[in-house]
Amino acid sequence: MDIFKFGGASVKDAAGVKNLANIVRDYKKANLLIVISAMGKITNKLEDLTHAFLAQNDEAHAIFEEIKHFHFNIIDELFQGKHHPVYDDVANTFVEIDWLIEDEPDNNPDYIYDQIVSIGEVVSTKIVAAWLNETGNKTLWADARNYIQTDNTYREGKVDWAKTNQIIQKDLVPLLAENIIVTQGFIGGTSENYTTTLGREGSDYSAAIFASCLDAVALTIWKDVPGVLNADPKWFDETEKIAQLSYHDAIELTYYGATVIHPKTIKPLQNKGIPLFVRSFIQPEGSGTAITKENNPLPIPSFIFKVNQALISIFPKDYSFIIEENLSNIFELFHRHKIKINTMLNSAISFSVSIDDHPVQIEKLIKDLSEEFTVKYNKGLELVTIRYYNQQTIDRVTVEKDILLEVKSRHTCQMVMKNKKV
Repeated sequence: MDIFKFGGASVKDAAGVKNLANIVRDYKKANLLIVISAMGKITNKLEDLTHAFLAQNDEAHAIFEEIKHFHFNIIDELFQGKHHPVYDDVANTFVEIDWLIEDEPDNNPDYIYDQIVSIGEVVSTKIVAAWLNETGNKTLWADARNYIQTDNTYREGKVDWAKTNQIIQKDLVPLLAENIIVTQGFIGGTSENYTTTLGREGSDYSAAIFASCLDAVALTIWKDVPGVLNADPKWFDETEKIAQLSYHDAIELTYYGATVIHPKTIKPLQNKGIPLFVRSFIQPEGSGTAITKENNPLPIPSFIFKVNQALISIFPKDYSFIIEENLSNIFELFHRHKIKINTMLNSAISFSVSIDDHPVQIEKLIKDLSEEFTVKYNKGLELVTIRYYNQQTIDRVTVEKDILLEVKSRHTCQMVMKNKKV
């Protein structure tokens, strides 16, 4: 049993779908489960649609028509005008959104988000499954919402592992003996048959869930890069591929913001000792990166950049110490406002954190914090994390920068910085 996961970039157009089919054809096995994301940037478009609908914006229907047009163009190019059942299948899927946006929003916005945005994965997998069958690969489409069971935490569904494992073993394993299975990333279902999502970019995590429950031999994530690189090419002109990573280092890198793998992906694989391979769908013959239990340190430093950061510094109004009680209250507020901390540092009378700059959430957080604390903040910052750092690597990224916060451990250095004023 092997699991393949293909992201949106790999199926952004008809050529990408054909390339996926070629990779599957060369694999030449039936017992393969393929997890697929929404096509291209469709998740962003569906988010735009959700926001327009919630705001009762006139643009909602125009955005939806653009989304439908995008997918039917890909189907036209694949099937060359032949009337294939996938046309009706996709059209019927889109009807679910048509019904929803015809009425005024009358439910939890996070619930509405999940019902709309999840359609991207459903449609992409219907198209890919149809094309795989068209090209001679015996394929079944499976609805991930019937297998990955979650609670009712919309936009961040928490997986019921026992129930998920039971259903996959009972209902999915028999299908895999003679078929390739195509299913969705990012989405799950509740006991009431409502759709949930597993968090933004959660398709990698979906693939890891299936891999764990199926005791897969391996999980391969197909990307538009040759493997895991030591830095994002958009920040560094020269990058190096890392041939092998330990689970530990992979978890550290994803936790600090490396985008090549979703942060929740590693743990389910580590629990079962399932190797993860990151390979290029552009050059599928390449060796990629292997992530395994072998605990070798990284051969080269790795750099992770997060821009659009806000630095919030919190001080007790009465100059009392930042101790357990204060920290407990502070963390409770961050949790309540669903704000994730990227790095933090505390002293006797201050606690500073770097977070992604979401203005609406931050404004509400600061309002609540200010009831008990003095709060100061800076915006427009960047957070740089260096795994296996040395002074040379620090000097490399701090040219013309002012360091506002610095946190170091044995292997990792994090710095919140801004450009020096000229």
